[in-house]
Amino acid sequence: MAQFFSLHPEQPQPRLVRQAAEIIRTGGLVVLPTDSAYALVCSTGDASLLDRIRKIRGVDDRHHFTLMCRDLSEIGTYARVDNSQYRLLKATTPGPYTFILEGTKELPRRLLHPKRKTIGLRVPEHAVVLALLAELEGPLLTSTLLLPGEELPLTDPEEIRERMEKLVDLVIEAGPCGAQATTVIDLSSGTPQLVREGRGALAPFGLG
Repeated sequence: MAQFFSLHPEQPQPRLVRQAAEIIRTGGLVVLPTDSAYALVCSTGDASLLDRIRKIRGVDDRHHFTLMCRDLSEIGTYARVDNSQYRLLKATTPGPYTFILEGTKELPRRLLHPKRKTIGLRVPEHAVVLALLAELEGPLLTSTLLLPGEELPLTDPEEIRERMEKLVDLVIEAGPCGAQATTVIDLSSGTPQLVREGRGALAPFGLG
């Protein structure tokens, strides 16, 4: 049965942040709110967690996972970023965007797209997530909490608790959370390509 934490959306309680981080460090799968929609998150080190997320989401091994990072410099550790890509990232992070970029050798191959060797990366603008990332001192592997056959991510904490309590280890609630996923921009080919329109505006990329 999943634990349930209620955190303050702007000043999350340090004790609960530490407890959530420990659950993640020990292999837990967690649902938490972000600056877009609720997401499934876990550590990057346990291959079995990828299978748990794929099963919940109903996706195959071609699904692009995303690394949630603390800041732009951390993105540079896990992805190859040239000058033009860096300028775009600097102008739009933190925020509700996911960027598809070529992964570096710092990442296990299992986290990368099997053919393209790319990974999604993002820097969220949400106090709870940033506090958790700071406590963990590293990125979180994440995927939008969008269940098979549904058009929108789950948004209600009680519904999430009811439906996910046997599938995850912790559900975090921190006030209202939107139903729009991030806008996904593929930067791996040099020219920004829209993969999914979500909460983030398209204007910074000359799209839309």
